[in-house]
This record gives sequence, C-alpha cells and structure tokens, in this order.
Amino acid sequence: MTIIHETEVPEVEHPGRFMRWLANEDSLKAKNLSVCVIRVLPGETVRPAHSHPNSEELIYIITGSGKVMIEGEVGEVRAGSAILFEQGKVHMLKNTGDVEMKVICFFAPATNVDNYKTFEQISFPE
Repeated sequence: MTIIHETEVPEVEHPGRFMRWLANEDSLKAKNLSVCVIRVLPGETVRPAHSHPNSEELIYIITGSGKVMIEGEVGEVRAGSAILFEQGKVHMLKNTGDVEMKVICFFAPATNVDNYKTFEQISFPE
C-alpha cells in the first residue's frame, strides 16, 4: 500500500509559494502523473509566469481566494474552484485574500519544476 501524509514530504520554497511534491517518481513512485500541494501567502503571486510544454495541469483551491491569469485573461477563484491550465498555456496564480491559499496541483503526464517554461517578462495584470 502506498500512502503518505503531506507533512512527510519536504516543503520547498519557490517564488510566491511553498511546495510539497506528494506524487512523483520520488514520492509514491508515480510514473504517469505528478501532484503537489502549494501554499500561497496573502498578497503573494506564484511567479514567474510559466507554462507546461509537456503536461496539462489541473489545480483545485482547498482554502483561500484569489485570481488566476491564463494567457492574459484573469478570473476569480476561491475554495472549491478547479482550474485547468492547458498544455503550453501561460499562467499565474495570485492570493488576493487575507488568509493563506492552499492548492493541490495535478499534472499529467508527470512533470517537475525543471520542465516549466518560464516567462519572466510577464507580470500579473492589475
């Protein structure tokens, strides 16, 4: 049986978020998908803008609220929202609330931050 708790996975800080990989080749030995949990503090933006050239990503907001940007379009998100970032689409997530945002991110096929394509010149639209 393959079960882990998120607190058993090291948390890594990246710009605008804290990340724990729950499922990948290292944790749970997943081969076809990867899953991480991120925490975004109030006022923070997951940066830089990025895309996933080889994967699609579905995020699910567990707690908190904010905004998401996909290819320049901005939408409101809150706990219970599911958002699909299609393969290759540039996106960002921003916590506009006053509490920590917790998000679970599903990738298929599996990916990691080394496979992200970044766009440093793109800022979150205000």
